[in-house]
Amino acid sequence: MNASPQNATAKPLAGWRVLVPRGGPWGDGVAASLRHRGAIPVIAPLINFAPSNDQATLEQALSDLEAGAFDWLTLTSATTVDVLYSYRAAIPARTKVAAVGETTAAALTAVGYRVDLVPDRDNSAVGLAEQLMALEPEHRDILTLRSEIAKPVLTRMLSEAGHRVRSVVAYRTVGVPVTDRIAEDVRSGRINAILVTSGSVAEQVHSQFPELPPATLIAAIGPRTAKDARRAGLSVDVVADRQTVDALIDAVAKFPLPDAADEFTH
Repeated sequence: MNASPQNATAKPLAGWRVLVPRGGPWGDGVAASLRHRGAIPVIAPLINFAPSNDQATLEQALSDLEAGAFDWLTLTSATTVDVLYSYRAAIPARTKVAAVGETTAAALTAVGYRVDLVPDRDNSAVGLAEQLMALEPEHRDILTLRSEIAKPVLTRMLSEAGHRVRSVVAYRTVGVPVTDRIAEDVRSGRINAILVTSGSVAEQVHSQFPELPPATLIAAIGPRTAKDARRAGLSVDVVADRQTVDALIDAVAKFPLPDAADEFTH
């Protein structure tokens, strides 16, 4: 996308249609932020979670969590929060909660969970492990919930530091096909921007929208997601300077509205 930044206005995204790639409370919160800036959000969940192949192990871990068996719970994706919420998992007051980044933290608070730790700089499993180890010189009991395809970097680092870590697969990521109408709106350019919030979302954007118009702005929530998006085959136009939804929306707002297809022609 060839566009130059524009001056901020009271409604910097007036006229924009922005695809929000996740639903649920998180997606509703992003949609509200977009409306506040004048945009029209289009919530189109591109990914969802499927049950773990070992649900008994997950259910036992969540039961132990509720019973207070862990000093820390670590979460490295917003989808893990969806799993917690679907199980109505209870996190006792004694158990601290660590989120890998602001997207995951926002997903936690959106459904009523608290967040005790988000890495200051490196929003990755490595950054989370390093900050947690710095905070906890004494060995602790830690539950790490992860996706089936995630590398167990966090578990390995914490275990090597002497912590007692139980690593449990919480879910499998699956793609969610969009409706024909949304696919056509993307193809025609009626959708002006697509928010990319994870590597899994990037893969679905590339797979489901093979004919992205050059004017469609692809916005990544952070450098790591941008790298994953480029690896998936997307051309990233803007990267948020912080891994937060507000920073992502602000990054989009620096651009002028592309020439969009007339909404009344469909």
